[in-house]
Amino acid sequence: MIGPYVNGAALLIGSILGGFIGPRFSRDFRLHMPMVFGCTAIGISVAMIVKEKYLAPIVLAVIVGTIVGEVIHLESGIQKGVGYAGKLFEKHTKPPADLNHQEFIDKFIALTVLFCFSGTGIYGSLHEGMTGDPTFLIIKGILDIFTSLIFASTMGYTIGILVIPQFIVQALLYCLAVLIVPLTNPDMLGDFSACGGIILLAIGLRLCGIKNLPVGNMIPALILVMPLSWIWSTYAP
Repeated sequence: MIGPYVNGAALLIGSILGGFIGPRFSRDFRLHMPMVFGCTAIGISVAMIVKEKYLAPIVLAVIVGTIVGEVIHLESGIQKGVGYAGKLFEKHTKPPADLNHQEFIDKFIALTVLFCFSGTGIYGSLHEGMTGDPTFLIIKGILDIFTSLIFASTMGYTIGILVIPQFIVQALLYCLAVLIVPLTNPDMLGDFSACGGIILLAIGLRLCGIKNLPVGNMIPALILVMPLSWIWSTYAP
Protein backbone atom coordinates (compact mmCIF):
# COMPACT_ATOMS: atom_id res chain seq x y z
CA MET A 1 0.00 0.00 0.00
CA ILE A 2 2.15 2.84 -1.35
CA GLY A 3 -0.30 5.26 -2.94
CA PRO A 4 -2.24 6.35 0.18
CA TYR A 5 1.03 7.11 2.00
CA VAL A 6 2.45 9.09 -0.95
CA ASN A 7 -0.78 11.03 -1.43
CA GLY A 8 -1.07 11.77 2.29
CA ALA A 9 2.54 12.91 2.53
CA ALA A 10 2.06 15.21 -0.47
CA LEU A 11 -1.04 16.81 1.08
CA LEU A 12 0.72 17.29 4.41
CA ILE A 13 3.88 18.76 2.90
CA GLY A 14 1.91 21.13 0.69
CA SER A 15 -0.19 22.30 3.64
CA ILE A 16 2.85 22.95 5.83
CA LEU A 17 4.68 24.84 3.07
CA GLY A 18 1.57 26.85 2.23
CA GLY A 19 0.92 27.76 5.85
CA PHE A 20 4.57 28.76 6.31
CA ILE A 21 5.23 30.78 3.17
CA GLY A 22 1.62 31.82 2.50
CA PRO A 23 1.88 35.19 4.27
CA ARG A 24 4.65 36.10 1.82
CA PHE A 25 2.28 35.74 -1.13
CA SER A 26 0.51 38.86 -2.33
CA ARG A 27 -3.20 39.26 -1.63
CA ASP A 28 -4.02 39.00 -5.34
CA PHE A 29 -1.99 35.80 -5.66
CA ARG A 30 -3.84 34.17 -2.75
CA LEU A 31 -7.21 35.21 -4.15
CA HIS A 32 -6.60 34.35 -7.79
CA MET A 33 -4.83 30.97 -7.56
CA PRO A 34 -7.77 29.14 -5.88
CA MET A 35 -9.93 30.25 -8.81
CA VAL A 36 -7.31 28.86 -11.19
CA PHE A 37 -7.53 25.52 -9.39
CA GLY A 38 -11.30 25.76 -9.61
CA CYS A 39 -11.02 26.19 -13.39
CA THR A 40 -8.61 23.25 -13.50
CA ALA A 41 -11.13 21.12 -11.60
CA ILE A 42 -13.81 22.08 -14.11
CA GLY A 43 -11.53 21.08 -16.99
CA ILE A 44 -10.69 17.73 -15.42
CA SER A 45 -14.37 17.12 -14.72
CA VAL A 46 -15.15 17.38 -18.43
CA ALA A 47 -12.50 14.74 -19.22
CA MET A 48 -14.06 12.46 -16.58
CA ILE A 49 -17.67 13.00 -17.66
CA VAL A 50 -17.03 11.99 -21.28
CA LYS A 51 -16.11 8.49 -20.06
CA GLU A 52 -19.79 7.78 -19.33
CA LYS A 53 -21.41 4.70 -20.85
CA TYR A 54 -24.99 5.00 -19.59
CA LEU A 55 -26.22 8.52 -18.88
CA ALA A 56 -29.49 7.57 -17.15
CA PRO A 57 -27.98 5.78 -14.11
CA ILE A 58 -25.45 8.60 -13.67
CA VAL A 59 -28.20 11.22 -13.55
CA LEU A 60 -30.26 9.03 -11.23
CA ALA A 61 -27.28 8.44 -8.93
CA VAL A 62 -26.52 12.17 -8.68
CA ILE A 63 -30.14 13.08 -7.97
CA VAL A 64 -30.90 10.25 -5.52
CA GLY A 65 -27.49 10.51 -3.90
CA THR A 66 -27.89 14.23 -3.33
CA ILE A 67 -31.38 13.67 -1.89
CA VAL A 68 -29.89 11.15 0.53
CA GLY A 69 -27.17 13.63 1.46
CA GLU A 70 -29.77 16.34 2.04
CA VAL A 71 -31.95 14.06 4.17
CA ILE A 72 -29.09 12.95 6.43
CA HIS A 73 -27.60 16.48 6.43
CA LEU A 74 -24.22 15.19 5.33
CA GLU A 75 -22.77 18.60 4.54
CA SER A 76 -23.96 19.94 7.88
CA GLY A 77 -22.12 17.06 9.53
CA ILE A 78 -18.98 17.99 7.64
CA GLN A 79 -19.45 21.60 8.76
CA LYS A 80 -19.66 20.48 12.38
CA GLY A 81 -16.47 18.50 11.90
CA VAL A 82 -14.82 21.57 10.44
CA GLY A 83 -16.00 23.62 13.41
CA TYR A 84 -14.56 21.06 15.82
CA ALA A 85 -11.27 21.07 13.92
CA GLY A 86 -11.31 24.86 14.11
CA LYS A 87 -11.45 24.71 17.90
CA LEU A 88 -8.47 22.35 17.98
CA PHE A 89 -6.47 24.55 15.60
CA GLU A 90 -8.00 27.92 16.43
CA LYS A 91 -4.80 29.84 15.95
CA HIS A 92 -4.46 28.72 12.35
CA THR A 93 -8.10 28.53 11.30
CA LYS A 94 -8.92 32.20 11.69
CA PRO A 95 -9.48 33.40 8.15
CA PRO A 96 -7.60 36.48 6.96
CA ALA A 97 -9.35 39.77 6.42
CA ASP A 98 -10.13 38.92 2.77
CA LEU A 99 -11.85 35.61 3.69
CA ASN A 100 -14.74 35.53 6.17
CA HIS A 101 -15.61 32.54 8.34
CA GLN A 102 -18.44 31.26 6.11
CA GLU A 103 -16.22 31.47 3.02
CA PHE A 104 -13.59 29.53 4.95
CA ILE A 105 -16.12 26.79 5.83
CA ASP A 106 -17.41 26.61 2.25
CA LYS A 107 -13.94 26.24 0.79
CA PHE A 108 -12.94 23.70 3.44
CA ILE A 109 -15.93 21.50 2.60
CA ALA A 110 -15.15 21.68 -1.11
CA LEU A 111 -11.52 20.76 -0.40
CA THR A 112 -12.62 17.87 1.84
CA VAL A 113 -14.50 16.36 -1.08
CA LEU A 114 -11.70 17.22 -3.53
CA PHE A 115 -8.93 15.62 -1.45
CA CYS A 116 -10.82 12.75 0.19
CA PHE A 117 -13.64 11.72 -2.17
CA SER A 118 -12.50 12.61 -5.67
CA GLY A 119 -12.97 10.08 -8.44
CA THR A 120 -9.20 9.95 -8.98
CA GLY A 121 -8.52 9.10 -5.33
CA ILE A 122 -11.25 6.47 -5.07
CA TYR A 123 -10.46 4.84 -8.40
CA GLY A 124 -6.72 5.03 -7.70
CA SER A 125 -7.17 3.29 -4.34
CA LEU A 126 -9.26 0.52 -5.89
CA HIS A 127 -6.80 0.18 -8.76
CA GLU A 128 -3.79 -0.19 -6.48
CA GLY A 129 -5.59 -2.62 -4.20
CA MET A 130 -6.38 -4.88 -7.14
CA THR A 131 -3.24 -4.52 -9.26
CA GLY A 132 -0.57 -3.22 -6.88
CA ASP A 133 0.01 -0.22 -9.20
CA PRO A 134 0.02 3.09 -7.25
CA THR A 135 0.42 5.30 -10.35
CA PHE A 136 -2.97 7.03 -10.10
CA LEU A 137 -2.50 7.99 -6.45
CA ILE A 138 1.05 9.20 -7.08
CA ILE A 139 -0.25 11.46 -9.85
CA LYS A 140 -2.98 12.69 -7.51
CA GLY A 141 -0.30 13.35 -4.88
CA ILE A 142 1.61 15.57 -7.32
CA LEU A 143 -1.54 17.59 -7.94
CA ASP A 144 -2.46 17.69 -4.25
CA ILE A 145 0.89 19.06 -3.09
CA PHE A 146 0.41 22.20 -5.20
CA THR A 147 -3.31 22.47 -4.53
CA SER A 148 -2.85 22.22 -0.75
CA LEU A 149 0.06 24.69 -0.85
CA ILE A 150 -2.04 27.34 -2.56
CA PHE A 151 -5.11 26.90 -0.38
CA ALA A 152 -3.06 26.65 2.82
CA SER A 153 -1.53 30.01 1.94
CA THR A 154 -5.00 31.48 2.50
CA MET A 155 -6.57 29.07 4.99
CA GLY A 156 -3.57 28.11 7.14
CA TYR A 157 -2.14 24.82 8.35
CA THR A 158 -5.66 23.45 8.96
CA ILE A 159 -5.71 22.04 5.42
CA GLY A 160 -3.18 19.49 6.65
CA ILE A 161 -5.71 17.74 8.90
CA LEU A 162 -7.48 16.51 5.77
CA VAL A 163 -4.71 13.95 5.48
CA ILE A 164 -6.48 11.94 8.20
CA PRO A 165 -9.83 11.36 6.45
CA GLN A 166 -8.06 11.09 3.11
CA PHE A 167 -5.82 8.27 4.31
CA ILE A 168 -8.70 6.47 6.04
CA VAL A 169 -10.85 6.53 2.87
CA GLN A 170 -8.03 5.43 0.59
CA ALA A 171 -6.79 2.71 2.94
CA LEU A 172 -10.29 1.26 3.36
CA LEU A 173 -10.88 1.25 -0.39
CA TYR A 174 -7.49 -0.37 -0.92
CA CYS A 175 -8.38 -3.15 1.52
CA LEU A 176 -11.85 -3.60 0.04
CA ALA A 177 -10.63 -3.58 -3.56
CA VAL A 178 -10.29 -7.36 -3.72
CA LEU A 179 -14.02 -7.62 -2.99
CA ILE A 180 -15.21 -4.63 -5.02
CA VAL A 181 -13.24 -4.63 -8.27
CA PRO A 182 -14.15 -8.18 -9.41
CA LEU A 183 -17.80 -7.09 -9.26
CA THR A 184 -17.23 -4.19 -11.66
CA ASN A 185 -16.73 -3.91 -15.40
CA PRO A 186 -15.32 -1.17 -17.66
CA ASP A 187 -18.77 0.34 -18.24
CA MET A 188 -19.43 0.65 -14.51
CA LEU A 189 -16.03 2.24 -13.96
CA GLY A 190 -16.70 4.67 -16.80
CA ASP A 191 -20.02 5.70 -15.26
CA PHE A 192 -18.31 6.02 -11.88
CA SER A 193 -15.75 8.34 -13.44
CA ALA A 194 -18.51 10.43 -15.03
CA CYS A 195 -20.37 10.71 -11.72
CA GLY A 196 -17.16 11.81 -10.03
CA GLY A 197 -16.70 14.32 -12.85
CA ILE A 198 -20.09 15.90 -12.16
CA ILE A 199 -19.20 16.30 -8.49
CA LEU A 200 -15.79 17.67 -9.45
CA LEU A 201 -17.55 20.18 -11.69
CA ALA A 202 -19.61 21.31 -8.69
CA ILE A 203 -16.38 21.61 -6.69
CA GLY A 204 -14.82 23.76 -9.41
CA LEU A 205 -17.81 26.10 -9.53
CA ARG A 206 -17.71 26.37 -5.74
CA LEU A 207 -13.98 27.06 -5.59
CA CYS A 208 -14.36 29.76 -8.25
CA GLY A 209 -17.13 31.37 -6.22
CA ILE A 210 -19.60 31.01 -9.09
CA LYS A 211 -22.22 28.95 -7.26
CA ASN A 212 -22.27 27.45 -3.77
CA LEU A 213 -23.46 23.97 -4.77
CA PRO A 214 -24.12 21.26 -2.10
CA VAL A 215 -20.92 19.34 -2.80
CA GLY A 216 -20.89 17.48 0.52
CA ASN A 217 -24.45 16.24 0.04
CA MET A 218 -23.56 14.86 -3.40
CA ILE A 219 -21.04 12.32 -2.05
CA PRO A 220 -23.55 9.40 -1.72
CA ALA A 221 -23.90 9.47 -5.52
CA LEU A 222 -20.46 7.84 -5.73
CA ILE A 223 -21.81 4.85 -3.78
CA LEU A 224 -24.95 4.50 -5.89
CA VAL A 225 -23.65 4.99 -9.40
CA MET A 226 -21.97 1.62 -10.04
CA PRO A 227 -24.87 -0.53 -8.76
CA LEU A 228 -27.29 1.58 -10.80
CA SER A 229 -25.05 1.30 -13.84
CA TRP A 230 -25.05 -2.50 -13.52
CA ILE A 231 -28.82 -2.64 -13.07
CA TRP A 232 -29.34 -0.43 -16.12
CA SER A 233 -26.97 -2.42 -18.34
CA THR A 234 -28.54 -5.71 -17.22
CA TYR A 235 -32.24 -4.95 -17.29
CA ALA A 236 -32.80 -1.86 -19.44
CA PRO A 237 -34.09 -2.57 -22.96
